[in-house]
Amino acid sequence: MLKKIVLLSLFLLASQVNAAQRDPYKFFFNETWGDFKEELANAKAQGKKGLLIFFEMDECPFCHYMKKNVLNQSRVQEYYHKHFLNFTVDIEGDVEIVNLKGQPTRQKDFAFKEFRVRATPVIMFIDLEGKLVHRHTGKSAGVDEFMLMGEYVVGGYYKKTSFTRYKREHKKP
Repeated sequence: MLKKIVLLSLFLLASQVNAAQRDPYKFFFNETWGDFKEELANAKAQGKKGLLIFFEMDECPFCHYMKKNVLNQSRVQEYYHKHFLNFTVDIEGDVEIVNLKGQPTRQKDFAFKEFRVRATPVIMFIDLEGKLVHRHTGKSAGVDEFMLMGEYVVGGYYKKTSFTRYKREHKKP
């Protein structure tokens, strides 16, 4: 009997953990035709703070870390969907997109020529005017730091202080 209770408890615990984790391509990133000027207008119409662009490449272990450990968390997905339209860009991609100014370009040119993305991941927050307001290179330290990054942008703290200082002042004990 005790063995059955332990097994049932483990099963319930595992199902609760998995319930909080969801595929980031279905639940974090928004679908797009790759027209970022139009997506800015969509974000504005929906009352969002702007766009989050996640620059990645297939063989990037830190990109995989973010998708497996941070972007798959339901609280992250819910918060970011409330405040941003979230998109991914392949820095090696040849797919044609439309940049923030409405000009056609390829993903890799958008990444490198317009934003100097050389390493991945790069997480960029773009305001509703198309201006870069925060750039984070590399993986976050985890869910808490990524949530703090969102709060930093949503609250407009980027206008007053660096993310490093904001993070130090708002670090949870």
